[in-house]
Amino acid sequence: MKKTILISGAAGNLGKTVVQKFLSEGHRVVAITCPGKQDDLKLNGDLHIVEADLSQEKSSEDLIKKVISDWQSIDAAVLLVGGYESGSIVETDGAQLKKMYSLNFETSYFLARPAFIQMTRQKHGRIILIGARPALQPKDGKGSLAYALSKSLIFKLADLLNAEGASKNILVSVVVPSTIDTPVNRKAMPGSDFSKWITPESIADVISFATSDASIPLRDSVFKVYGDS
Repeated sequence: MKKTILISGAAGNLGKTVVQKFLSEGHRVVAITCPGKQDDLKLNGDLHIVEADLSQEKSSEDLIKKVISDWQSIDAAVLLVGGYESGSIVETDGAQLKKMYSLNFETSYFLARPAFIQMTRQKHGRIILIGARPALQPKDGKGSLAYALSKSLIFKLADLLNAEGASKNILVSVVVPSTIDTPVNRKAMPGSDFSKWITPESIADVISFATSDASIPLRDSVFKVYGDS
């Protein structure tokens, strides 16, 4: 069955792969990009590109209203926007905390909230959030404190939304990748063993499963996509 899939961060390295995955499965994809990034998504299929500033709550709400106006429902929302910064407790001040909070939590919450409200009305839906291993393992997070703290909220948000959505056929999943094999990461960590990193295609496969009917029996699902790392 053809579904309407909303994907934020669609022009990123992971985003483009996820968009392509859903297009290849015959779904309608509403791809959210930053201004000026539309040319990065020259893909074949039922693709609709929209621009929005997801750090602004009203912009996110207006986007959801447009999607509902155009296609009446949202079957799945895949929220990929985020960013990383290193820094221990000594190096992490309030400004860095606010930056990571806005980039990693608010951009997800501002879109997840109106999408979830719509899904309660239609009595079905899937939301995919992106977590991070440093938020689960303190030894990994101590060197990226603001990032780990902001990502820890993603897991709590999923728990709270699942408590609300359990009786409404709404499931919120958190996909937790290890280091993703992208050109940006290879450039940043040239001495690493790239063969141990997880590919964007593998993550896209997990996301596809989490939004499929096969995920119906699941509840409170966290997918740790670590590969060999």
